[in-house]
Amino acid sequence: MPTSTNSALAAQNNPLLKISLLPNMAPAFDRISEDHFLPAIEAAIEQARDNIAAIKANKDRADFDNTIAAMGAASELLDQATSIYYNLLSAAGTDGLQALSEKIGPLVSNFSSDVSMDADLFARIKDVWDRRNDLNLTTERQTILKDSYDGFVRSGALLNDADKKRMREINEQLSVIGPKFSNNVKKSAEKFELFITDEADLAGIPDFARAIAKEMAEKKGRNDAWLFTLDFPSYLPVVQYADNRDLREKIWRAFGTRAWKDEFDNSPVVLDIVKLKNERAKLLGYETHAHFALEKRMAEKPSEVMAFLERLKTAYKPAAQKDLAALQDFAKSQGGPDPIQPWDVAYYSEKMKEYLYNFSSEELRPYLPLETVLDGVFQHFTKLLNVRFDENKTYPVWHKDVKAYDVHDSISNRFMGTFYADFYPREGKKDGAWMTSFRDQGLFNGAVHRPVIAIVCNFTKPTKDQPSLLSHDEVTTLLHEMGHAMHGMMSDVTYTSVAGTNVLWDFVELPSQLQENWAYKKEALDILSGHYQTGAKIPEDLIQKLNDAKNFMVGLTGLRQVNFGLLDMAWHGADPAKIESVEAFEDAATADTTLFKRLAGPASVAFSHLFAGGYSAGYYSYKWAEALDADAFEAFEINGLYDRKTAEAYTSHILSKGGSEHPKVLYARFRGRDADPDALLRREGLL
Repeated sequence: MPTSTNSALAAQNNPLLKISLLPNMAPAFDRISEDHFLPAIEAAIEQARDNIAAIKANKDRADFDNTIAAMGAASELLDQATSIYYNLLSAAGTDGLQALSEKIGPLVSNFSSDVSMDADLFARIKDVWDRRNDLNLTTERQTILKDSYDGFVRSGALLNDADKKRMREINEQLSVIGPKFSNNVKKSAEKFELFITDEADLAGIPDFARAIAKEMAEKKGRNDAWLFTLDFPSYLPVVQYADNRDLREKIWRAFGTRAWKDEFDNSPVVLDIVKLKNERAKLLGYETHAHFALEKRMAEKPSEVMAFLERLKTAYKPAAQKDLAALQDFAKSQGGPDPIQPWDVAYYSEKMKEYLYNFSSEELRPYLPLETVLDGVFQHFTKLLNVRFDENKTYPVWHKDVKAYDVHDSISNRFMGTFYADFYPREGKKDGAWMTSFRDQGLFNGAVHRPVIAIVCNFTKPTKDQPSLLSHDEVTTLLHEMGHAMHGMMSDVTYTSVAGTNVLWDFVELPSQLQENWAYKKEALDILSGHYQTGAKIPEDLIQKLNDAKNFMVGLTGLRQVNFGLLDMAWHGADPAKIESVEAFEDAATADTTLFKRLAGPASVAFSHLFAGGYSAGYYSYKWAEALDADAFEAFEINGLYDRKTAEAYTSHILSKGGSEHPKVLYARFRGRDADPDALLRREGLL
């Protein structure tokens, strides 16, 4: 993405304020510079204000079209500019983009507050809401009307002037502090560089990871060394395979102390965020932020989430204790430490899995070159959902590693949308993997348009001598993010606000987690795999071993997720005024689900899902959706992995509907009944 030298670009020449001439109005990344964002957003806010003023000035009585739908269209250019900005902030993450967040965040937040606290505008929306039963609205319109009315109320429309003023201040502060939290994690992680000069210290680390480390060191001018960082594809092979225990401990401690007790310490940021969110909830009449957030989720209230997590804890904790005891015994039998420490768990788990199942995760990697896997994933979705991906090199992209595709219905050839894929770690890029959209499916510029979707990952890089070879976990991650992407791509609604992944938060992970199930099935793995040298598929005996080991250490991994869910609920259900220390609070909140003493920083200070993402009082949704996906996948196992009738029901009742109806209704239509809550524990062998 080029950077302009002119800091005062005229608004009329700003590509962010124009409808793109590219196919599907995809963003013109080659024409967008960092200097475009602030003037574009300022101009787009003014345009949106004019549009809203016109809605309020309309002499006709308020109805769905002239008020609710008009509100959705009022800020289209602003939505376009901010979606591009925030997506690039995560994927490109330059210092310039980061600096802009301190200006753009408050601008957008204050505009949003102006709208949601506008008494005249709310009066029109309330007039439509009060007459909702007499308007003969479609189900989709009923949902949007409720979302609009609730959104205004939950944003402070009913508050007095003093409370509205304070609400505005809170929103403005949160708009800056969230990106600050994320940037602190990123900057703190990027500080860490572990150069290894003695090749003996690399014993156990796979060749692919050594090769990447060698190239990374050479790029830093260190031809005598291997470089390891806290990027996950660099970090994980060390803690999972390095025979050198001191090396494992060093990188584990560095990973565990990101954004803690350094110049990027997030401890005060965490406390500020929870205080602000709690104060906002109190202003709106809620007991805690958790009560506020969960009102608009399937779980509805904290007691329901806690009951769900406690039920899982009852199953996972004894299984985890049994797993850890077995792991300790195994480590001791191998001459390992007693007791084992956290930096030993991944290492001895891998050794124990190899011992029990004659299977190592690394055996799969040569069969999973990224290009082959990606082509296989596309074939998988062609077979399952009747979609076809055609690479289109004419689309400009935000980085040379990004690829762009046109997506079509493989039977009718109907255009479905634009898709981008960004796979490798780089400086400035946020860690992890995510799906996002630059524009959701639905009404834009006066007509219903197809979406512009992207997935962004941090997968193992290629080297000079071999392609990017994925771990099986990376394959499941790819399927997971593609599941989200298909939720966005298959959307078939009228209004963008309920399109694709715009669903209740604890339903959003169902389409993604469902896709992970195919990563264990031979029928799918035959499509996804091909040895990078011979093209051979994964041998059947290796697939069997993969499945035999699937539930290995399921107690430990399940308890870890419950631990995170309980930590999340603690932060967002407590009185922040009584919290003095992040680490003390976390230790107390997780005491019953932690099997080791904390030997690094608190997880909270780098927990971007909670404090810089959308998962506050929502981390439980991963396990919640897992329970749904286990039940949903049973339908495919019974009827056939690629059964047309089952896939069409899934598409028509879930993927295409987005958030246009309540997810409980959509799921019951797909499955013919409510979800079986025992399906997850049954799949994991705990029932």
